Amino acid sequence: MSHVGVPRGTVRKRRTLALLTTGVLTIPVLAGCSSGDEETPRGVAQDIAPTARQAVADGSTVNWAIDALPATFNAFQADADSATARVTEALLPTLFPMDKAGQPRLNPDYLESAKVIEREPKQVVLYKLNQQAVWSDGREIGAPDFVAQWRALRGKDSAFWTARNSGYERIEKIERGADDLQVRVTFSKPYGDWRSLFSPLYPKEITGSPETFNDGARTTLKNTAGPFVLRGVSKADGTVTLARNPRWWGDKAKLDTLVFRAVAPKDRTKALTDGTVDVADIDPSTADRITLARRDRGGNGQPLTHGPGADVSPAAALYSYAVAHGSDEKAAEAEQAARAKSRKAVLAYAAEQKALRDFAVRKSLEPAYTQLALNGESGPLADDRVRRAVARALDREELARTVLGPLGLPAKPLGSHLALAGQPGYADGSGALGEQNEKEARALLADAGWTRGGALQQPKDTKAGSEAEKKGEKEGEEGADADTGEEKKTTGGAEKEESAEKKDAEKTDKDAEKANKDADKADEGAEKAEGKADKASRDEEDSAASRDEGLYIVGEDDKPAAHAPAATGTSAVPALVPARHAAFQSAALLRQAAAVLGEDGAVAARDKQPGGAAGAYAPAGTPAPAPAAAKGQLGKDGKALTLRFVLPSGPGSQSLRTVGEKIAAMLEKIGIGTEITKVPDESYFKDHIASGVYDLALYSWPASAYPATDGRPIYAKPEPATDGSLLVEQNYTRVGTDHIDQLFDRAAGELDEKAARDLMKQADARIWAAAGSIPLYQRPQLVAVDKKLANVGAFGFAAPRYQDIGFKNRQAAGSSADRKK
Repeated sequence: MSHVGVPRGTVRKRRTLALLTTGVLTIPVLAGCSSGDEETPRGVAQDIAPTARQAVADGSTVNWAIDALPATFNAFQADADSATARVTEALLPTLFPMDKAGQPRLNPDYLESAKVIEREPKQVVLYKLNQQAVWSDGREIGAPDFVAQWRALRGKDSAFWTARNSGYERIEKIERGADDLQVRVTFSKPYGDWRSLFSPLYPKEITGSPETFNDGARTTLKNTAGPFVLRGVSKADGTVTLARNPRWWGDKAKLDTLVFRAVAPKDRTKALTDGTVDVADIDPSTADRITLARRDRGGNGQPLTHGPGADVSPAAALYSYAVAHGSDEKAAEAEQAARAKSRKAVLAYAAEQKALRDFAVRKSLEPAYTQLALNGESGPLADDRVRRAVARALDREELARTVLGPLGLPAKPLGSHLALAGQPGYADGSGALGEQNEKEARALLADAGWTRGGALQQPKDTKAGSEAEKKGEKEGEEGADADTGEEKKTTGGAEKEESAEKKDAEKTDKDAEKANKDADKADEGAEKAEGKADKASRDEEDSAASRDEGLYIVGEDDKPAAHAPAATGTSAVPALVPARHAAFQSAALLRQAAAVLGEDGAVAARDKQPGGAAGAYAPAGTPAPAPAAAKGQLGKDGKALTLRFVLPSGPGSQSLRTVGEKIAAMLEKIGIGTEITKVPDESYFKDHIASGVYDLALYSWPASAYPATDGRPIYAKPEPATDGSLLVEQNYTRVGTDHIDQLFDRAAGELDEKAARDLMKQADARIWAAAGSIPLYQRPQLVAVDKKLANVGAFGFAAPRYQDIGFKNRQAAGSSADRKK
């Protein structure tokens, strides 16, 4: 399956995926969020054909498709991607991998124990290492490796080109414990997510100097400590080959070699049918073909009812035969050539279907979710009421059904930004924004000044023209009303409608004010512990009279936007503060579509593909579209309410485009127009999402076992830098509040897991209320796997156990011989 829509590689990233819209905050109903884990829905189980190790044969090779060769083998660099993560998981220590429920679990291959042994006066964690754990050169894994990695990642030495340091900057010192197998880590201030540190763990030979850290680990890893070692990289073949580690002390790897092979998503079907790969993420169309191939196995040689030529009717076939054997030699020759081409296509398709019978589709929900991101930097979405109106117009259940229903997966909309269904910290916080309600959405827009007659109004002019001119214009308008009674009547009707919408808006604002009070009550217990001064600050911040709750939204100050395109046509991208976990971001997810800048810095001509806003890509000769007001579109000061909606155009992004077009139809119902722009996958994220050149977009974020650490850069309040640029970290919606930042900071320093989860639920409710990011659904995970393979497929939350992957032995597989011996 294509991973377009998941951010990667923009400096300091979290573990990967999402985007949909951004918004600012007036808190509407925080009382609707779930209050306990007892309501947490169960996640979808992984689908990996689990098989006991004794039933898996020793030996053989597995070819596993990845999007591209890793840009680097250093997971802490900015251009680390999903291929980096896939390879390093098999080569390097991960101390606390995620389990099936999305929780970190101690890895006994590397640790005997790890726990907080002191809380006062400072937090101290003691790691006791597995006595057999060694690097591939035979040296013991120990305190020197921990110290070197801490010094490289703590952020004090700029010579190390590191993309993330969250948590490492809180460490005060690292010491040897009672013996060489004990590592004692002392923190300068509490850090609840300490289990996220030292994963992956690199040997001191790599992290010990800037030269080896920056360059040495980009193309090779000479010293590793996993069930496999790196045998070689071939750029010509597009492969990374791993071999069984002879010094591995844990369960012996079943495979002799594991080959990661670069195969573009569009080429996956061919790679499966010609035997190039055994495991590959696939899209729904390829999954359908595999399902049909398995179904047709018992067809006894009957013609396929799908594929090339399957839709030709008997009458059309007879006509084709008649033409091919008719007296018109020229027509017969052309028809015979067409029939030969068709027969060739049918035979090729049938051969592919026969090869696909050897594969099974493993499916689950990917540990990532797709969101609608609203860019609150400028334009209509800089107004929190407009963002909330967009969010209230969405039927999220329908969108989830569109993507997940046909795959037989639970089609439930996601209720949290910071946890997925099945994780212990999951709670539905969408009540902070409110349910779908078109009437209230229209009322919010009316309160923001967007009305049905607004697109036809003259723009307000406060700077030019004399009062006499303005008076003359007003009298001219009144005269026009007198001449056209019907027009005046219509205007009067619109005014009544606008008045009713404004009353609804006033009611919505009263509900929001009540919600603010409810939110303050919910926070009261936590605020008492913070002291009176902190409470006073927070109460002032949450006041219903303050719409922005301490917000900084790009475009609302006197400075030009940091990423505004220059007159030369060069777009200056805003400075991005690195966030953590670049290694876990999917490379393909970077390929997200967005508006393309022209040489003058303006948005260039749109991709002339169907599915855009009506009239947006009309070919020459098409009649001019009707005025926006005639189509029910809202406007203000003579300008129609139209949002730029950026979508990827690649073959693996069809589901995103389908969802985007449904969203556009939902917004049209409340008077919001959309201008859909479809751009190449490779430019989608980097050129548009990260640069802020969009109003609406779809992308994904990955799940995390450490939301306080990984979630903060995604929702952090953007801050202006001294040079006028904007530090957005990973908050590509450019919307944030001080209170949200404070909740993340408090949760990161909370050593009590339940208290930390409660703080994250409060933060999630605030993020919902800001309406900058609207979670839609958890992404489907479809993996084509050779049906004889065991312990591999759709892993869900859990990290793969590479040493358990292999082909089932003769007895388990029920075959006469093992494959690829």
